[in-house]
Parts: sequence; C-alpha cells; structure tokens
Amino acid sequence: MSLNIVILAGLVITLLTAVPVMTQILRHHPKGLIILFFAEMWERFSYYGMRGILIFYLTQHFLFDDATAGATYGSYTSLVYLLPLVGGILADRYIGTRKAIVFGAILLVAGHGMMGYEGRAATETLTYAGAEYQVVGEGRGAAREVGIMVDGQRYAFGPAEGGGLALTDLPAGSSLPAVLEPGSYQMQADQDPIGKNVFFLALSLIIMGVGFLKPNISTIVGQLYPQGDPRRDSGFTLYYYGINLGAFWAAVLCGLLGQTVGWWAGFGLAGVGMLAGLIVFVLGKPLLQGNGEPPNPELIKRPVLGPINREWLIYICGFLGVAVVWFMVQRNALVGTVLGISTVLSLAAILWVIAFVCKTWVQRQRMMLALVLIFGAVVFFTLFEQAGTSLNLFADRNVDLTITPVAMQFLGMTIGTPDQLAAAGITPTGFWIDATITAAQVQSFNAGFILIFAPIFAALWAWLASKNLDPNPTMKFGLGLVQVGLGFLVVVWAAGSGMVSSAFQMPLIILALLYMLHTTGELFLSPVGLSEITKLSLPSVVSFMMAVWFLASSIAQFVGGQIAGLMGTETVGGQVLDPAGALATSLDGFSKLGWWGVGIGVAFILISFLIKGWSHGANNRDNHPGPDLTDRGQQDASIARPDEV
Repeated sequence: MSLNIVILAGLVITLLTAVPVMTQILRHHPKGLIILFFAEMWERFSYYGMRGILIFYLTQHFLFDDATAGATYGSYTSLVYLLPLVGGILADRYIGTRKAIVFGAILLVAGHGMMGYEGRAATETLTYAGAEYQVVGEGRGAAREVGIMVDGQRYAFGPAEGGGLALTDLPAGSSLPAVLEPGSYQMQADQDPIGKNVFFLALSLIIMGVGFLKPNISTIVGQLYPQGDPRRDSGFTLYYYGINLGAFWAAVLCGLLGQTVGWWAGFGLAGVGMLAGLIVFVLGKPLLQGNGEPPNPELIKRPVLGPINREWLIYICGFLGVAVVWFMVQRNALVGTVLGISTVLSLAAILWVIAFVCKTWVQRQRMMLALVLIFGAVVFFTLFEQAGTSLNLFADRNVDLTITPVAMQFLGMTIGTPDQLAAAGITPTGFWIDATITAAQVQSFNAGFILIFAPIFAALWAWLASKNLDPNPTMKFGLGLVQVGLGFLVVVWAAGSGMVSSAFQMPLIILALLYMLHTTGELFLSPVGLSEITKLSLPSVVSFMMAVWFLASSIAQFVGGQIAGLMGTETVGGQVLDPAGALATSLDGFSKLGWWGVGIGVAFILISFLIKGWSHGANNRDNHPGPDLTDRGQQDASIARPDEV
C-alpha cells in the first residue's frame, strides 16, 4: 500500500495549521462562520481542482494547440471574473445573498458534473503527399506517449535538424520518409463534436454559477459581525484560510486523479467538492442568524411576467444567460472586444468622476490613487495567473518532477517513485511512500505557501503598524510586482547557470522558488487591493469602482491567456515536438514577463514617495471598518466611507 508524498506533506501542513484555525473559529466567532468557511472551502476546491488540470485537458484530450488552449483558458477565467458583477447586483437588489449562493452552487454542481463526461478523445492525422498517417497518443501528463503509425507500426518522433519532424528507427523503404521538411506535412485534429459542446456547456454553467456565488458569500461573513466588532478582521482572515485550504487540496487531489486515473476522475472529484459545499451551506442555514435574506421579500414574490414572479424570472434569465456565455466562451476575440469596450468606457467614466463629480482636491487625489492601484493589479494578476497556463505547461514539459533523486529508506519507510524502486530492485512490502508528483499537483505550491506565510505576514504588518512603519499601499503594490517578476527571473537565471538536464528539464526546486516569490508578492498586494478601492472611492461610486476592480481582474485573465499562447510551442498528439525549443520559448517569455514585472514594480516604489499623501487619511483606523479579506483580494463586502477632508 502506498501514499502519495504530496498528500502526506499536505496532511502534515493541514494538521499543523488547521487545528489553531478551527479552535479560534469554534471558541471566539459566530457559529455561522464555520458554515461559510466550509462552503467556500469546497467551492474553491471545485474551482481550483478544475483549473489545475484544464490546460492539460485542452492540449491532451482535445488536442488544441498551445495558442488555442491559452485563448480558451483566458476566455473562461476572464468571464469567471466578469460575471460576478451581475450576480452581486441581483443579490443586493432582489434575491439576497443566500438565495444567490444556492442558485450559483446548483449551477456549479451541474457544470462540474458535466465536466466528468469526456466523450471521445480527439485524434490527430498527419498528411504527407496526399497520404494520411494516424497519430496515436496514450496516457496523460508525464506518462503520455505519442507515436505515428506507419505501415501498421508505431514510431516515436522528434524535431528534425533545421526544423520539421523526424521519425525514430523508421526502416528504409517505408511509405513515409524518416525526415519531414517544414511545410511538407499538415496536422489535422478530429474532435468529438458532442464532447466539445458538452465541455463548453459545462464551462458556461460554471461561469454563471461563479457569477452568482463568488461575490455574495463573503458578504454574509461580514454580516455575522456587528459594525465595529473587533473579531471581524480576524474572522475574515480565518475565512481566507479556508479558501486556500480548498485550493491547496484541490491541486493535490484533483491534480493527482486527473493525470493518473482519468480526466473524469479529476473533474468529478471537483464536482463532488462543490456538492459538499452546497449541502453544508443549505443545512447550515439556521446558523446564519437570518443574514443574507432578500432585502424586500414581497417584491421578489410579486408576479412580473404572467404567473412568473421576479425571483423565478431571475433564475430563468440565469439559465438563459448560460447560452450567451456558451456562445462567448468559444469566441476569444469577442470576449476581448467586450473587455476592450468596457475598459474604454470605464476609464472615461472614472475621468468624468474625477473631473466633474469630485468636489474637492482630496476626493480627486483619492480617486486617482485608486486608478493607479487598479493598473497595478492588472499587471500583477496578468503575471501571477500564468500559473494555470504557461507555468503549468512548463512544469509538465520542462521540469523534472521527481522529488527524490533515487529510491531510499527513511525511518524504516521506503520512499521513491515506482521507476526508482524498479531501478533499485526494490519490491516494497507493506506501506511505502510514492514520491511521484504530477504537473497539476505543482499548483498546490501557491496555496500551500499561503497557509504557511499568511500568519507570518499578518503579524509583520501588525508589528510595522505599531511602529508607524507600515508601507503605504502603492509601495506594497510595487514590492508585490517586483517579487512576481523575480519569480520568473529565478527560472531564467537558473537555466543560465547550467541547471538544465540533457532532457531539457529543470529541477523542481526552481519552480518551487518561483511560486514562493509569487506567493509573497501576492501577500504584499492582494490583501490591500479591493479594500483600498472601497476606502478611496467616492461613496456615490463605490459600487462602480468595485465593478472596475472585477473588470481589471477579468482583463488580466484575458491578457494572461494571450501571453501564454505566444509562449506556446508545436505539439503533435498533445506531445511537444521539440523540448529544447519549448524550453527556449518559455525562458524567453519568462524573461520578458520578469523584467516587465520588476520594472513596473520599481516604478510603483518610486512614485509611492510622490503620491503617498493622496489617500488623505483613508487608511486611518477611525475612517473605515476594516478590510474584508477574501479570495486574493477579488471581493470585499465592506463598503467604507472615509471621512472627507
């Protein structure tokens, strides 16, 4: 019997960190917090579980090229961050946050359930001189093997000198030459139309479900605490732990099952997690103390379209909206156009507010500072969200994912991968630790580092604040941007130092360092994010500025998908044709991303000395009830109204 080493490490981290968290919740906080903690934990489990294996599903099951896969991923995540604008408004004005959460969760369960249907795996055909040759692929992730069928036999392939494709050990006289010059052959993928449509329908249900659930669950957390309750900030910090606990285990478990058992298993487990979250939330309703109910129950029960009342009309429109999302998510250019138009209109509206709505110079400077921070967030999350696309593919293609160099004994326990055990002639008996890690499981690094570092950073900010040394928001954004850029540059510098094997792979520790720097950068920037927007904005436009923040995150996801596509490489049957070329392309892209991140971060640090006074006391404790720290700063229920000077 074996236990995966990543699962073992996860159990240790969880036991060490979860016990004090749960003790605090049960002893010092409203009982409803535990319901929201587990509901959101399972929702994030489902989202990050699917996100961790999505790019591999696109490139290995549907055989999308890297550019198409990156664009599809970008459309999906962009819409995921855009739709909450609608869900938040409908909940605030009509159905209330609790009903919106339940409706969103039902859509999510349906969407994740449909993701369990794979359909027929795509096939690829090589055409040369009018003849067709089948490309055969088996397995997933690092275990995937691809060959080309020639005269009834399967042959491995690789890059030809000077470009093109070369088949390995192809006998003389075969119907296909051993070397195919660039441009002399074509590759054509044949995808299952039913499976493809089911996939996009599943994505659309998930997008719409997140739209109703994501912006509303944290609102109820805030409602559990009376205004001024000193436990409120602590409650949100504990809630944030639950989010990252869900994200951590999603990458560990869904990543393992998706790449070793089957795509259906990884996606299916994510769906089971969402169902668990829905059940917890519904059964825990009495502990919510009546919070999250509709603001005007009579209004939503009143018929507006024949016998259909306002509440059911919203649900029906939600289902019909899935069709609109289904149409958009398949058209990356359309999503980009919508985002582009939205960006121009939003900027024009903000400039109008600064010029004509703001009555004092203090108000104008606060709004201008909010605009600066929004720009910084777009840059940061564009780089940070490469995790699900280019960094995921890099881990699969150009990283040595072995944790142990050879099979070994530790405290009487056998540790190693099955291949390492076989090479050492060891046949494990009883319990042993499998040191295998999949590329998708690497996604657990960020959430794992959050679980470790978040309490340390919380204590650090409190200590700095007590000494009047807490950096201003622009400075924190700059430091966060520098760190996310340095994360990419660590990989580039390691490659330049000769840390690349003959198989064109880098050590796993280098990728771990990248994720550690990205995580510390996130902790500098993300907890500040939307909380600052709500404190700096005019009271009359706070909701609009929140929408702009979500729009900024959506733009970052879209642009990130485009960048990932530009860093793609040629694949055959879902397998990289030229690993050396793939590594070079990735390193070139990482270098550009890294230096842009560092450069813009340094610019933020420098201008922070010039604009640090633009907040005009908005961050003083007496001027706001405190930030609602939720999912990477993407949502906040505390609409602060700073005292106007």
